[in-house]
Amino acid sequence: MNKFSEMQAFVAVADTAGFSAAARQMGLAPSSVLRLVDALEERLGVKLLHRSTRSVTLTEGGREFYERVVAVLQQLESADAQAANLEQEPHGVLKVTAPVTFSTLYLAPICRELHRRYPHLQLDLQLSDGMSNMIDESIDVAVRIGVLGDQSNMIARRLAAHARVICASPDYLRTHSPAERPSDLLAHSCLQFSYDGPRRGWRFRHHEDDSADIEEVDVQGNFFANNAEMIRQAAISGRGVAMLARWLVGEDLRAGRLVSMLDNYEANPGPMDVGIYVIYPANRRGSVKVKAFIELLTEQLSSHPGVMEK
Repeated sequence: MNKFSEMQAFVAVADTAGFSAAARQMGLAPSSVLRLVDALEERLGVKLLHRSTRSVTLTEGGREFYERVVAVLQQLESADAQAANLEQEPHGVLKVTAPVTFSTLYLAPICRELHRRYPHLQLDLQLSDGMSNMIDESIDVAVRIGVLGDQSNMIARRLAAHARVICASPDYLRTHSPAERPSDLLAHSCLQFSYDGPRRGWRFRHHEDDSADIEEVDVQGNFFANNAEMIRQAAISGRGVAMLARWLVGEDLRAGRLVSMLDNYEANPGPMDVGIYVIYPANRRGSVKVKAFIELLTEQLSSHPGVMEK
């Protein structure tokens, strides 16, 4: 068992926080991964991992060693790629997970261009509005929208804002006065998301005063859905007023299918880190196929004015 295999096994265990997950990632038996890490600790004379029946975490010495080893492995991978001339063209399978509606709008248009640029790259799209386990499912890249939670052993890149806009169709507004302040929404039929818990009101904060209190309006309406695209379609058809992400309705606003209201207010204000992200495991750092996908997705978002606001 050579030093390189020991280091690979150690990094895989640290990245996945477990021997079984690391074994799946490496295509080895868990016992083989365990032997490699044991041999590494014995050779170094240092305890690198805290082990329990529930979790595996790095010791203080393990964290320092991990950072150095990752750098070494990345240099070796880069050298291998250059020697094999692989950096010139991404190839193999790229497994991506992303929300359904976002994928329809922004990922579907780039699939053809991705194939044109990189004909030896196979794209495997896993569309879901849920949160996938990237390590267990061997996912290379995830697109996630919202606020990031604990993303240990992951690298996240913020692509765009996730601002919301209050909007309605021109047909609806021909018979209803546009809202000029949040409380005006009480006179409107509002299209709302379905929630498992108690129904939530819409929250607002004036753009010109960051210190202003958040105003919550207990909106009313007779249309509920657990899918943003259904609410968008209902708004376009004139059913009522909607609060939707700007990346979802940006084209509708520019085409005049929807009209924005309450532009002086931030709708549903939240943490500063809410946004659209791409996330990939730390051990994919330097991957040419991951880099190629992210660059093309960034180009796609940039072609839609307003979407790429950070």
